[in-house]
Amino acid sequence: MAAKEEFRILSTTAILGYGFPLASFEVGMARKPHLIAVDGGSTDPGPYYLGAGVSFTDRGAVKRDLEIMLKAGVSNKIPVVIGTAGGSGGEPHLAWCREIIEEIAREQGLHFTMAVIHAELDKNFIREEFNKGRIRPLEPAPPLTEEEIGATSRIVAQMGLEPFLAALEDRPDVILAGRTYDPVCFAALPIKEGYDRALSLHLGKILECASICAAPGSGSDCMFGYIGEDYFRVEPLNPARKCTTLSVAAHTLYEKTNPYILPGPGGHLDLHGTQFEQETENIVRVRGTRFVPGKENTLKLEGSKPIGYRTVSIAGARDPIMIAGIDRIIAGVEERVADNFRGKLENYRLRFNIYGRDGVMGNLEPHPGTEGAHELGIIIEAIAPAQEQADTICAFARSTMLHYGYEGRRSTAGNLAFPYSPSDFHAGAVYVFSIYHLLITEDPAALFLRETAEF
Repeated sequence: MAAKEEFRILSTTAILGYGFPLASFEVGMARKPHLIAVDGGSTDPGPYYLGAGVSFTDRGAVKRDLEIMLKAGVSNKIPVVIGTAGGSGGEPHLAWCREIIEEIAREQGLHFTMAVIHAELDKNFIREEFNKGRIRPLEPAPPLTEEEIGATSRIVAQMGLEPFLAALEDRPDVILAGRTYDPVCFAALPIKEGYDRALSLHLGKILECASICAAPGSGSDCMFGYIGEDYFRVEPLNPARKCTTLSVAAHTLYEKTNPYILPGPGGHLDLHGTQFEQETENIVRVRGTRFVPGKENTLKLEGSKPIGYRTVSIAGARDPIMIAGIDRIIAGVEERVADNFRGKLENYRLRFNIYGRDGVMGNLEPHPGTEGAHELGIIIEAIAPAQEQADTICAFARSTMLHYGYEGRRSTAGNLAFPYSPSDFHAGAVYVFSIYHLLITEDPAALFLRETAEF
């Protein structure tokens, strides 16, 4: 019996809008892919984009990437799949990306069928499921409450394979989906064609970040994947990059609390028996990954709520005496701000982020302290219910720190250097993740409404 033909996948970039060299894309097209796919987003940029309903990638950059992909896919009859449209996958994000696709179709005279899969859920439905006891925290999230559901601006569910498999039954030329489990964009079609589920999802896990799994890695370059009967292979399309067993294995391990278990909708990947083999100088072959079905079907819910408005001031300090006593100075400024607005404006948050000491790691910094630091970057952040209130708190904290008197101080002209004028910036509305929970469901496809568009 003849071996099954390899299924070939072209991954263009780590996130739609991050770009890719046209030369890499053309090399990938020369390998005659069966699928062109891209992940459109992530929760990595934080809760603002989900709650505010805007994309964290630039429209012009997204249009550039999509135009190349759609022209190649439609003209060569290769399906194009886009997941987590608009960065967060809610209704405004999906509509934003759909508008760009419609614009490209008009301008380029492209004709195709597109399946659109929605991922945003109604809060009343979430409230009903919560009251039925069908929502539980995804650790370390706290238990959900009805108040938190009510305060949440937007809720999406991270879809798994089932909505894609249902959409693929109609053989659309393009799939545009809301919030999606990242590997599914790449794994759904080969799984529908009969290729191994575990290997397809594992390959999807690697391809969703494009060339980040190569050495040197890049989120702005193409990657190619091949799936066989009991293996898959990954190959960079830029001669400047190579896939090694180390680079591919390391990428497989990232973003996980357990290096051997990769959970997702419907179950998890078991990597205990996974083997990485250097097939050529720049191609790695992988085999042995297993899929373990879950005891119940769960979908991850993501929700975001507003908590106020932010104003920020950026400054630098170089006085070694001030640097040595920075914690005492910050405590003094905080006390002065609290005293000044006591009884008038108390519902605010004031934060000093100190770069050059622990600005990146915060309380997790393994080497705290300012010993050896000759300068510090100081970000003063104020959050309050209204923008004007945040402005007031930030401005007062900034001016207080600028002229704060401390032991050993020699200069009275000011303690801080400001790189910008004005020194304070409106950062606008502030959001936090309010829902990061699991929804138990009998039908993982039923929650995701599908429609078809003709161009």
